[in-house]
Amino acid sequence: MENIIVTTGNNIPGKEIIEILGVVKGSTVRARNIGRDIGAGIRNIVGGEVKTYTEMTKDSREEAYNRMVNEALNLGADAVTGIRFTTSMVMAGASEMLAYGTAVKIKK
Repeated sequence: MENIIVTTGNNIPGKEIIEILGVVKGSTVRARNIGRDIGAGIRNIVGGEVKTYTEMTKDSREEAYNRMVNEALNLGADAVTGIRFTTSMVMAGASEMLAYGTAVKIKK
């Protein structure tokens, strides 16, 4: 992936934002599967981390993040500021992971 600054902050220390290109986003929708649900059900009884769901959400965040960054690169951005992640249920057993931020150009 190209060199691009990505930050949760609204400013980039030592850099001057010269142009706002717009909001960029990336999302993915993932569904549970029966194998994960059985393991999660057991974990619900005995307690502890549900590692298959942890891995699924980690993969979802990475995919949404990469899609957001690619959208910014397609706009010619040097950075993405104010990034956030959010999730929502699309239907029973399926959730969307969304990454969004502001694509900007910085003074070179």
